[in-house]
Amino acid sequence: MAKISAAWTQLCTSDKLQRSSHILSVVDDVAYIFGGELLPRQPRDNHVYQMDVKSGSAHSVAVVTTPSASPSPRVGSASSTLNGKIYLYSGRGGEAMAPVEENGAVWVFDPSAVTWTLLPPADASKPFPPARSYHCSASNGDDKIYIHAGCPESGRLSDLWSFQPSSRTWLQLAEAPAPPRGGTSIVFQQGLLYRMHGFDGQTEQGGSLDVYDPMTNTWSSRQYLADGISGPTPRSVSAVLPVVVGGNLSLVTLFGERDPSSLGHQGAGKMLGDVWIYDIASATWSEVATTRTDASDEPPTRGWFDADVVSHSEILVLGGLGETNERLNDAWLLKF
Repeated sequence: MAKISAAWTQLCTSDKLQRSSHILSVVDDVAYIFGGELLPRQPRDNHVYQMDVKSGSAHSVAVVTTPSASPSPRVGSASSTLNGKIYLYSGRGGEAMAPVEENGAVWVFDPSAVTWTLLPPADASKPFPPARSYHCSASNGDDKIYIHAGCPESGRLSDLWSFQPSSRTWLQLAEAPAPPRGGTSIVFQQGLLYRMHGFDGQTEQGGSLDVYDPMTNTWSSRQYLADGISGPTPRSVSAVLPVVVGGNLSLVTLFGERDPSSLGHQGAGKMLGDVWIYDIASATWSEVATTRTDASDEPPTRGWFDADVVSHSEILVLGGLGETNERLNDAWLLKF
């Protein structure tokens, strides 16, 4: 595919945004941030922070006051948006930093009402996903959210579950291709679920774009050369997002950790700062040529961040862990 370019704009820096292993969801051009940590294994708080993406100002970053009960402080959670609401599942927290067990209940944040609601399964006797952290989530934009992989009390998972908020029912789906992993990413685009990257406990994963078809409950894999020339190199705690560029449905993956720290979650490994786009129709990868729209530098390399799509063709990147083990406090917008 033809070389694609995109421009970075630094929106702001703010102490309120400083964190890693958090969640970020955009609803109607407003970003909502929850969870994460400032110090290793210490959840920051359980406040919701919001930022007006279009204003691009630190003055627009504010704490949202919620009159309802809120999720406990946690890190390594995962969220997805569906019909204007944000759905959050599990994570790790407490003194032991163990997976947060809520017996299959899903937290829902409604930005219009500024409230949290806890949705327990309609039938508590039926199976639900084990508690976990550093998993990933996506929605089909209609009536389901998906939860995949991550780290339970020990080991890693490769399971896939769907949750239907209207009926409050979980359904266990076909397991993804091995190996089990944490720090992976899934995204829903054109009726299919795409999965890539992650860490299996030994190595960063790459070279395979795994595709789940909800109609047949089956996985397939599209192999690519993960050499940084033909396709993105292996990584974890990165991001994969659905965008529309030049009228084409595409996936974008960016940043992430390419070599884990010997300190595990206590330290920072080697981080990446590249951006890649996958054209679904032609099944081809291309590295994005990035520029900047002002005098600022491009975003520092990072992992353990979160990102979301704004207006179908822009990507908001916020916070994360830098290569010198500092938690970042910046927000950037990538415009195609």
